[in-house]
Amino acid sequence: MEFRKSTNSDITAILHIIGQAQTYFKEQGIDQWQNNYPNEETIKKDIDAGYGYVLAKDHIIVAVVAVSFDGEKTYDTIYNGQWISQSQYAVIHRLAVGSDYKGQGLSSVVIKNIEEMCQARGVSSIRVDTHEDNKSMQKLLLKNGFQYCGIIYLRDKSARLAFEKILQF
Repeated sequence: MEFRKSTNSDITAILHIIGQAQTYFKEQGIDQWQNNYPNEETIKKDIDAGYGYVLAKDHIIVAVVAVSFDGEKTYDTIYNGQWISQSQYAVIHRLAVGSDYKGQGLSSVVIKNIEEMCQARGVSSIRVDTHEDNKSMQKLLLKNGFQYCGIIYLRDKSARLAFEKILQF
């Protein structure tokens, strides 16, 4: 498997996986990634900023994610808890696995690759947020050593559960 930066030629495959995730959320009654988000513009911005990554298996994109080392404004204030560390951190956004590849542990593979990126940069913390109804993401995070830290609010005032993992190098 190959974990690499996404390129403009990956956009169609990325949007297909995002679309599958949006459908899954809608079917599960989860109000996340609805209302045309994330969309092609979001994915292009991720690629242009160097945040977009894909996991490919036999040259087929099976998972997508955005990773930033530039901080996250909505994480500046956390409610009903606190972040574990105050050091530089990576942020995981828009993690999705193609429907045909769910249940194979690929989200954990993506997280392990992000941990390796952090280690190479000397960054010892990863933060992520998710919808309170997205139980599969919460389970994934806890399984991979993330700790629940509190609640953050997105720019549109939607509440999200916030998690952080401290890496040991």
